[in-house]
Amino acid sequence: MLQQHKEIVQATVPVLQQHGETITTEFYRTLFEENPSLFNIFNPANQQNGGQARSLAASILAYAAHIDKLDQLGGMVNRITHKHASLEVQPEHYPIVGDHLLRAIRTVLGEAATPAVIDAWGAAYGQLAEIMTGVEQKLYTEGREQPGGWAGYAPLRVERKVVESETITSFHLASPTGAPLPSFLPGQYLAVKAQVPDSAFTQTRQYSLSQAANGTTYRISVKRESAPPHIAAAENGLISNHLHRSVHEGDTILAHVPQGDFVLRDNSKPVVLLSGGVGITPAICMAEHLARNSNSRPVLFVHATTQRRHHAFRDEVRALAAAYPHTRALVYYEKVSPADVQGRDYDLEGRITIDSLRPHLFEQATDYYYCGPVGFMAAVENVLDELNVPLSDRYSEAFAPDPSFVTELANA
Repeated sequence: MLQQHKEIVQATVPVLQQHGETITTEFYRTLFEENPSLFNIFNPANQQNGGQARSLAASILAYAAHIDKLDQLGGMVNRITHKHASLEVQPEHYPIVGDHLLRAIRTVLGEAATPAVIDAWGAAYGQLAEIMTGVEQKLYTEGREQPGGWAGYAPLRVERKVVESETITSFHLASPTGAPLPSFLPGQYLAVKAQVPDSAFTQTRQYSLSQAANGTTYRISVKRESAPPHIAAAENGLISNHLHRSVHEGDTILAHVPQGDFVLRDNSKPVVLLSGGVGITPAICMAEHLARNSNSRPVLFVHATTQRRHHAFRDEVRALAAAYPHTRALVYYEKVSPADVQGRDYDLEGRITIDSLRPHLFEQATDYYYCGPVGFMAAVENVLDELNVPLSDRYSEAFAPDPSFVTELANA
């Protein structure tokens, strides 16, 4: 990529800040109108609520701002390439995306999209596509060639289906042949591919692996989603409801080898795991791994949920804390009922605050991992800011695009 191209791309950063979301909204509109088969890859609900457009706009803006120091974008590239790999995005998809992106830039910017600007962005996109496809092909090769690995999507048999709470159900999966399953890192996810009856397209969703690797089974724990008023029920919650209602023990589902970059860092620092709602799924996997494999690394498992009937893995977490002295659990209930017992069901009433959390934290430098709904994530960020926790000690994963472009930009 020529230096003059980099300078032009960087000069467009203010324009992207102003028009980025409009550009990506236009991009997705024409992309799907002319390539409807891509709905087999993209989640329609994220298109309807605008989340995908905001997420893409934030990523493009971050790329433009760092075009001459790409080493600072490693986290963003890893997150996107792992997601692409779980969706089986292939090199031939990139020219299609690039064409529609440049067309959207022309449409939105009009005369400001000069030939020089379009040439620069064409070169920038080509550079990014080369980086992404290189990483993705490596992930495909590793997934295929690792012990027990496979390419694409393979059938896994539902050995057990376990109700964990009013909204969360676990699926214990194994190879139909009894063959060993590939290992994975705590925090990674399993992509599940399904076609719901009467739906025109297949859909793929990523579900965190909620139990530490054992070589023979995977456990995913799925929250049954309901559709907000502004999103068609047929789109939001389509796959989670299908799994809850229609997939039973003995059935098979199609799954990808595990992917994801929200994983534990290998060091000796204490760990605080903060989860809200279904964000408990990667957190409990991390907690189990740390409890069983680290005799000296202190762990604080913090979980917040609305009430007892929404509290998944209550007994499992308490058992881990009881069996491993270096692991502690702290549970918040927003609503406590007369039947709830403090110290058994929950520890603190209300939402997580700095005043209620601070007495339980470690005095030395600590790694913080957090996952949950948008509001929970924002609250945790505020607490960590007040605690002056450096960004280098924070690791997070969002299960859906944030409704705020500002937040998506910060994530990117």
